[in-house]
Amino acid sequence: MAKKRQILVIGHNTNGCTPEHEKMAYDVGVEIAKSNSVLITGGLGGVMAAASHGAKDANGLTVGIIPQADASEANEYCDIVIPTGMGMTRDFLNALSADGVIIVGGASGTLSEVCAAYMNKKPMVAIRNMNGPVAQYIDGYMDHRKNVKIIGVDSAREAVEKIMELITA
Repeated sequence: MAKKRQILVIGHNTNGCTPEHEKMAYDVGVEIAKSNSVLITGGLGGVMAAASHGAKDANGLTVGIIPQADASEANEYCDIVIPTGMGMTRDFLNALSADGVIIVGGASGTLSEVCAAYMNKKPMVAIRNMNGPVAQYIDGYMDHRKNVKIIGVDSAREAVEKIMELITA
């Protein structure tokens, strides 16, 4: 049996997460489950919980890689919890565990994960009009290295279709 694709969804934690972010993340989670891929998140609230909720509702498999050492800190929609006890250093584990990354808004923690994914040339897709520090890089590169272009999309379905295309390319 072939390895399942692993898609990381990143974005706002509870603080700064709007209903629009939550709805988009939920829909992304549903689409990931429908693609028979594994959803990976940072396992906490906001976008992470909403994407996990969507994937669970669509009978998908969810993994939360949390910064705390106690698995009970993860959101209730995580099937598998990996408590790292590493704090934000776990952002690198998230990025390295993924075949591709979907970005839904976010703040500095999201940017950290994007940088880790960028340096490791992971395919990335960002939902447009979700704001956050990654918005300025959509449809471009983070720096002169041009490691990987961050592709902009407008919907959850388009995000998953595009990331699947990039992963299999």
